[in-house]
Amino acid sequence: MSSVTFDSVVKKYGDFTALHGINMHIEDKEFLVLVGPSGCGKSTALRCLAGLEDISGGRILIGDNVVNDVAPKDRDIAMVFQSYALYPHMSVRDNMAFGLKLRKTPKAEIERRVKEAAGILGLGDLLDRKPKQLSGGQRQRVALGRAIVREPKVFLLDEPLSNLDAKLRVETRANLSRLHQQLQTTFVYVTHDQVEAMTMASRIAVMNKGVLQQVDSPLHLYERPDNLFVAGFIGSPAMNFFQAKIVKGDGKLVVDCGSFTANIPADRAAPYQAYVGKDVVFGIRPEDIHNPLFTPPGIVPSEVAGKVDVTEVMGNEIIAYLTNGSHAFNARIDPRSKFHMGDDVKLVFNMENMHIFDKDTERAVR
Repeated sequence: MSSVTFDSVVKKYGDFTALHGINMHIEDKEFLVLVGPSGCGKSTALRCLAGLEDISGGRILIGDNVVNDVAPKDRDIAMVFQSYALYPHMSVRDNMAFGLKLRKTPKAEIERRVKEAAGILGLGDLLDRKPKQLSGGQRQRVALGRAIVREPKVFLLDEPLSNLDAKLRVETRANLSRLHQQLQTTFVYVTHDQVEAMTMASRIAVMNKGVLQQVDSPLHLYERPDNLFVAGFIGSPAMNFFQAKIVKGDGKLVVDCGSFTANIPADRAAPYQAYVGKDVVFGIRPEDIHNPLFTPPGIVPSEVAGKVDVTEVMGNEIIAYLTNGSHAFNARIDPRSKFHMGDDVKLVFNMENMHIFDKDTERAVR
C-alpha cells in the first residue's frame, strides 16, 4: 500500500509559514502533480514528504504509517531532482547501482534491477558510458533509472524536466506517463508548468502561497475551477478576465463589462440571480472565442467587437491579442481567419463555457 496522506501539515521557517495546514490524500498508484507558481510551497511539500524537511505541525502518512519521525532513508521513497546529480567518474551502470551497493544489496539482485530499469528506459546500450558522453535527455533517464532500481513505494519528482529543451520535454513527458503505467507505483511530481501537469497527471493539486487551492482531475480543473487563481493558472493561454456587473435586460441576465455585454444562457442563469446588480469577474477562455466565419456548431454565441493588437500564427491556430475599450483579451481562432494588426473585427463568445466569480471572495459562482 503506497498511498500518501497530508493531514493538516504545517511548515514554518521562523515567522514565515510555507505550508498552511495542507490536507490531501494521494491514492495508491496515482500520478499526482503539485503545480503552482514559484514560492507556492509545492517543493516544500515534496521535501517534507521525503523527510528532507521537518514539519511544524500535522502528520504525513505513507500507507497507514505516520512518517513524521522516520528518517528519509527509511521512508521507502525515491526522489529525482531537477539536477541529474550523476557521478561523472562512474558509468551509467554504476550510477544506477550505487544506492543499492550502499544498502549491501546482493550483486545478482543489483544486476537484475539495473538491467530491468535500463530496459524500461531504453538505456541498455549505454550502460558502459560515462555521463559526459550522454545527452541531457539520456542523463535524465539515468537519474530516473537510479530511482527505479530502488523499487520504492513512492516516486518523488521535483521539476525533473526543467533542464531539457522543448522537444525533449515533450518526449520525456510521454516517457514518464508510460513509465508510471509500467511500474504501477505512486508518483508525486512537482512542476510550475501547468502543461506538464495537464498532460501527465491523474489528478492535479494547485497551490498558491502555501495554500492548497483545488485537487481534481485535469479536465475538471479546466472546466470547473473553484476560484479565480485556479481558473487563471490552468489553461494556456490563460483565461480572460473582465470586471463586470450582472444586470437584467429583456427578461434575460446579461454580463455588462462596460464596453460590451454578453447574454447569459437561460439554462445557466439560476446561480446568478442573487448577483443581479453586483460586481463580478467574468471569465472566458481564449478557445471559447471564435471568428464568426468559423464558429463551431452547438455553441451558445454572443457577439463582441474587438480590435486586433497582435496575431501569432501557430499553423494549426492563430492566437489573437485584442482590445475592446479598456479590456485586453486573447482568442485562439481558426487558422483560416484573415485577422491583421489594427483590424476591427467581430468575435463570438461561447457563453455556454463562461465563468463567473464573486469579486470579493474570488470563488466561482455555480
